[in-house]
Amino acid sequence: MSKRAVNILKGVTSMSDLKLTCEERYEELVESFLQWPEVSQEGKGFGSQALKVKGKIFAMLNRDHLIVKLPKARAAELVATGEGEQFDPRRNGHLMKEWLVLSPTSDLDWHSLANEAKEFVASQK
Repeated sequence: MSKRAVNILKGVTSMSDLKLTCEERYEELVESFLQWPEVSQEGKGFGSQALKVKGKIFAMLNRDHLIVKLPKARAAELVATGEGEQFDPRRNGHLMKEWLVLSPTSDLDWHSLANEAKEFVASQK
């Protein structure tokens, strides 16, 4: 049973009732998405703990930030509204424009955003 389910049984019904760590939020996301037969979380090295569809990463946790792959225009829109920033994995200024690092202060729902990312990645060849 997920931590969220346990908390609901304890009377905690909303995220505002309970502050989860980023790791706990990601753990719940993983638990939810791994119920889909096309989603996996396997491999070695970079992305080994990432959520994948068709063997391609669509969401991952890195340094306590949710990172998702979205269409370039959607990622740019979320960056422009202050919800996150483009992913710079090597921290050398080479931004990955389809990857959004969600701001820790964002109120966006992780599950909805990860689902949007899953659909986008699954639609790619």
